[in-house]
Amino acid sequence: MKILQISNYYYPNIGGIEQVARDASNALKDGNEVKVFCFNHEKNNKTDEVDGVEIVRAGCFAKVASQSMSFSYGKLLKKTFKSFNPDAVIFHCPNPFGAHYLLKVLKKYPDCKLIVYWHLDIVKQKTLAKFFHGQTKRLLKRAVKILATSPNYIDGSKYLSNNREKCAVLSCCVSSERIKTTEADFKNAENIKNANKGKILCFAVGRHVPYKGIEYLVKASRLLDDNFKIIIGGSGPLTEELKELAEGDNKIEFAGRIDDNTLKAHMLACDIFCFPSITKNEAFGIALAEAMSFEKPSVTFTIEGSGVNYVSLNNVTGLEVENGNVEKYAEAVKTLAENAQLRETYGKAAKERVDRLFTENVFKSTLNDIINSI
Repeated sequence: MKILQISNYYYPNIGGIEQVARDASNALKDGNEVKVFCFNHEKNNKTDEVDGVEIVRAGCFAKVASQSMSFSYGKLLKKTFKSFNPDAVIFHCPNPFGAHYLLKVLKKYPDCKLIVYWHLDIVKQKTLAKFFHGQTKRLLKRAVKILATSPNYIDGSKYLSNNREKCAVLSCCVSSERIKTTEADFKNAENIKNANKGKILCFAVGRHVPYKGIEYLVKASRLLDDNFKIIIGGSGPLTEELKELAEGDNKIEFAGRIDDNTLKAHMLACDIFCFPSITKNEAFGIALAEAMSFEKPSVTFTIEGSGVNYVSLNNVTGLEVENGNVEKYAEAVKTLAENAQLRETYGKAAKERVDRLFTENVFKSTLNDIINSI
């Protein structure tokens, strides 16, 4: 089968959707002919290859409300359809600009099966979501299958719940290569532990943007005593604001952007993984699943309709508290800190859940079954 994936961006651009698109290409390429169409961060059109898969990139001249804009997108998409003639398209949402052109092109390809991979609702740009409401309904009507990263998101999204009969769950997967550990990783982890001897180590990582909720972790730290050390990885537009919020709290350390090896060392070293995301923009939580694969118990907020609370289960793989409640979050961290046996029990259950539901093999098998069923 010829399968065209349409994503906002693609590797080497880094992001959750980009990673899922790459995982999907690798899962499908053995038994199918796969091609990817996406935006290029630069203004020029470009064609290259990643993992043996051809990537067609349409030049982007600007971003408006997080949506990439391109003068050449429509013409290049039409040309790609004509030369490749796909049997099926996997379209990664949200991408309203891309959806506009895709629906136009698909009118000439009535036999081409459309699979919509619904990563998240448009939450922040509410006006934009309303403007494209009709287009979104047409897109989902044209689709033969809608993929969601968790059953929670199907229940929590009005678009998905209204098209429940078309929906299937295809959870994101943890990259085995990304979490593969070496002797050097364990040595680095030991160095982190030694530098914080006697402390309960809490680790959080993610872009410093509002929906990641890192400010709530910083505020929760104020309610913890000096037996704790909280290391926060990542960077973003809120970094300086978060540092100001944490000023005077010696428990908190901002590690900045960290590479994969440093990430693994922190995952190995920590006692508790903190994942304080607060909105449905956090549709799944790959970093959360990665921490669970290292047998780490987590503390999360309840996010209605998000897959976060599907990835980690309350009182099974970690603790979940009322959304935005700083006091409850601090209490949950204390509960895990005071009970090493509970941390071990949750940690083992966390790894077992990842191994059962969120591995590359599970992702590959599930996606191929879906493709073969359409």
